[in-house]
Amino acid sequence: MFKTLSGALRTPGLMALGIGLVLLGIRFALKDKIEPAPSLLDFAAKRQASTSRQSAFDKARPPAPGGTAAEDRREPFSRPTSIRRPATKWSPAVFAAIEWRRFEAVCETLFAQAGFATRSQSHGADGGVDIWLHSANAEGPVAVVQCKHWNGKAVTVKEIREFFGVMASHQLKRGTYATTSTYTADAQKFAKDNGINALDGAALLSLIAKRTPEQQQALLDVAHEGEYWRPTCASCGIKLVERTPAKGGAGFWGCSNYPRCKTRMQMAVAA
Repeated sequence: MFKTLSGALRTPGLMALGIGLVLLGIRFALKDKIEPAPSLLDFAAKRQASTSRQSAFDKARPPAPGGTAAEDRREPFSRPTSIRRPATKWSPAVFAAIEWRRFEAVCETLFAQAGFATRSQSHGADGGVDIWLHSANAEGPVAVVQCKHWNGKAVTVKEIREFFGVMASHQLKRGTYATTSTYTADAQKFAKDNGINALDGAALLSLIAKRTPEQQQALLDVAHEGEYWRPTCASCGIKLVERTPAKGGAGFWGCSNYPRCKTRMQMAVAA
């Protein structure tokens, strides 16, 4: 009986064994192609590694335009030579720090505070007149003003004679010549003999000191308006830029409209 039963079960057993071996072979064949679903810990680790690699790349990559690198590429002529802080009260240092156009604006404001209606020309040929003074009681200008922003160079009788000629051409008997500097003795005498009010730097400061505190502050605000230290092109009315000679040498102020405008000014040496 056992022999009969063994014979009956042999064939199915061999078939089951064969199927098992086939399935085992298929599993080994697909083992390298089937990966288990990643866990949350695996995903976080991979994200951290990716972030670290991106951070390292950002540090090695050059800064984008508009950042610090772009600022460092500014042209030398557009970079201020030093940090300038406006003065808090009037002194000769204010006249020394401001450019010629700011000086003219201060003079114009000073006469406006005295009750005159003023008219000025910001740039271009002015015919020897920087400021026209008008009075409510007269028709047309009653006087003219010439401003000379000079540091260390005295105004000579030559300049005063030329100004007197301008007054005569407009049939005016009153005129003011204002400078941040001083006058030679001959210039002072000629001005006195011909009705010219010659104001030097000290006289202008004395005149300003007689104004109210509010008026003095208003004059300081006018003096320090904008880039008060950067000179203005007398021909174009725009700020000059710092230039460096192509062949070397000291820097100078030049017009940005070059070569159409060849205005050039010597650059003061910082103390």
